[in-house]
Amino acid sequence: GIFIGTILGFVSAYYRGAVDTAIRGSVDVLLTVPSLLVMILVAVALKGGLTVDGMALVVSILAWVWPTRTIRAQVLTMRESGYIRVAQLSGMSSPEIIVKEMIPNLLPYLAASFVSAVAAAILASIGLEALGLGPMESPTLGMTIYWVLHYSALLHGMWWWWAPPIIIIVIIFVGLFLISTGLDELANPRVRRAV
Repeated sequence: GIFIGTILGFVSAYYRGAVDTAIRGSVDVLLTVPSLLVMILVAVALKGGLTVDGMALVVSILAWVWPTRTIRAQVLTMRESGYIRVAQLSGMSSPEIIVKEMIPNLLPYLAASFVSAVAAAILASIGLEALGLGPMESPTLGMTIYWVLHYSALLHGMWWWWAPPIIIIVIIFVGLFLISTGLDELANPRVRRAV
């Protein structure tokens, strides 16, 4: 999803025109639709429960939307910057500008988008499994939460059932947040100059 989003965002911002309008319009429409609802509908449509492959398919359906928007915004900003104009005036071709000037400057944004997409995929997977739409036999955090809810362990004070998965989820997301924040700081030119 991130790879597709990166390519679409790049093409949309760099070449503009009708392609940009079509990609931007489809991204805007898909951002108005709640992604968890789409994932639930796809999971229900795949009757008989989801396999691990089915779960990956469901989670990756809308994974390209946010990276497309992020990369498009960054490429638009770069496209109007001074160093790109100097490269164009010096006679560099578009592929040379993309490979030598733009892609190296996009790498921190791509890394931050990747970490954010991983966090969203983990959260979506846990959410679908907690609703009972995942593979029942898999020992995952989401299925543990499903069984906690199914057996009312939360109401009966069985904290040893629900505390470990919640603590693990919090640790995962705090770690991903710290990684994403660090990559975001690398992507910010003002912070990069200060370091």
